[in-house]
Amino acid sequence: MPSLTVENYCKAILQISIREGQDQVSTGALANALEVSPGTVTSMLKTLAESELAEYRPYEGVRLTKSGRSLALRMLRRHRLIELFLEQTLGLPWDQVHAEAENMEHAVSDSLIDRIDEFLGKPQYDPHGAPIPRADGTMRGTRRDAVPLSECEPGSRMRISRVLRHSPDFLRHLSQAGLTIGTEVEITDNSAIGGTVSVRTQDRKTHTLGHPAAAQLLVVPE
Repeated sequence: MPSLTVENYCKAILQISIREGQDQVSTGALANALEVSPGTVTSMLKTLAESELAEYRPYEGVRLTKSGRSLALRMLRRHRLIELFLEQTLGLPWDQVHAEAENMEHAVSDSLIDRIDEFLGKPQYDPHGAPIPRADGTMRGTRRDAVPLSECEPGSRMRISRVLRHSPDFLRHLSQAGLTIGTEVEITDNSAIGGTVSVRTQDRKTHTLGHPAAAQLLVVPE
């Protein structure tokens, strides 16, 4: 059985790979994502390579093998279904489910995850708008037209489809501003000089986000 650390590394490699649109992931990006030192990452990548879960080349990066990708998708499926289960059945807010799922995903069985999937009606997305993998590893939900809010032109009408950053403080800030999944917004201003984006929600309230924060919100045309 893979260790908790091995599972976390494979999942992190897959998530960075998907986000950056390339199979190979740098050790620096992985170290930042896991909040560990590059030396710790290098040591662990050698272990993944020995287990044939990844191909690691010093100074170049790492890519998952077929078995490594399968393990990563399995963990991603567990994590996102647990998040949604905690939200829908226990009423946990979206700023709390990520940390709880991080702990629980390593302890549950695949059969229990399949039961949760059935119970929830085979959902497409988790509470943050991320697609949930099927048991065979394919994704149920994909939004090819999603773009970062930071890139939207003034006057465009968009709907928030996904939040990439899951820190509790950030998610609570979005909740307080009413900028949650499914919220429709009109972009009223996007200043390259000021580095901010202003949006107006349906209740006619205006909110301004810095470009780094706005880049964490993916939106689709309304």
